[in-house]
Amino acid sequence: MEVNQEALQNHLMHMLKWFHDFCAENDIRYYALGGTMLGAARHSGFIPWDDDIDVGVPRSDYERLRLLIGNREYEGYFFETPDSHSPEYRYPYGKLYDTRTTLTEHTWPALHRGVFIDVFPLDGLGNDENESIQHWSSIVKQSNYLWARTCAVRKERSFVKNAAIVVAHLIPRSVAGEKKVLSQMDLKCKTYDFDNCKYGGNVFGNWGAKEIMPSAIMGHPTLYSFGDLKIYGAERADEYLTHLYGDWRKLPPVEKRITHHDYLELDLNKPYAL
Repeated sequence: MEVNQEALQNHLMHMLKWFHDFCAENDIRYYALGGTMLGAARHSGFIPWDDDIDVGVPRSDYERLRLLIGNREYEGYFFETPDSHSPEYRYPYGKLYDTRTTLTEHTWPALHRGVFIDVFPLDGLGNDENESIQHWSSIVKQSNYLWARTCAVRKERSFVKNAAIVVAHLIPRSVAGEKKVLSQMDLKCKTYDFDNCKYGGNVFGNWGAKEIMPSAIMGHPTLYSFGDLKIYGAERADEYLTHLYGDWRKLPPVEKRITHHDYLELDLNKPYAL
C-alpha cells in the first residue's frame, strides 16, 4: 500500500519524543540504533526514505521498562514484549505502539496494532570475539526459525526463502510453538550481562554478526540532533556506524533509497482495538 511518508515520520517523531522523555524521567538508558543512529549522524534526523525508529535498551533497563509499562496501555501507548499473551505477537523484542493509530503488518498471521517504535534489548555476548559469535549463533538459529514462522510469502522474495517459509508454517505448534521458542531465546539472551561483558549488541538486529561489537562502543548514551529533538545514541558513533555500514557517510545508489516495510493498513487517526 502507498504510505504518506512525511505524515508517518512526523507521527514517529512525536512518539520518539514521548519515549525519550519517559526514559529520562525514569533513568532508563537507551540508544538510537541502525538506521535511526545513521539518520542522526548523517542527516540530523530521519534518513529521507526511511519510515521507522529503532532503539536499543541495555537488558537491565529493558527489564525495568517492561515492568513499568510492559503489555499494558499507558498514556496512549502500549509496550508489547515477547511475554505477551497474544498468540500473533511473535517478535523476540519489544514494540511501543500508539493505540490511537492503526497499522497492520504483512506477517503470518497479519499483526493488527498501531504505529510503532522497535525497542530492542541490548545483551552481553561474551568476553572475546569467538565466545560472542558462538553465543550469538546459538540464539540466531532459533531466531531464524521464528522469522520463517512469522513471515508471509511475498513475491519479491526468492523461491528458496518462500519455500522455507511455507515449510516452517507447516510445523505444528505442539512441536515448536512460537511462544516456547520465544521463552527459550529470552533466557539465552540473559546469559551475559551487557554492562559486564567486553562484547555485546543487538542480537536481533538486521546486520547479523556485524551487530556484535565491543560494548565500549555504545559507552555512555550521548545526545544527537534528530530533527527538532535531541536523542541518545552511541558514544562512539563513528565506530558504531562504520562497524555496521562501512563508509556510512556515502549515500547508497538512488535505486536503493527505498523503504523495506510492507503494511496492509495504515491509519494515523483510527485507534486499533486492544
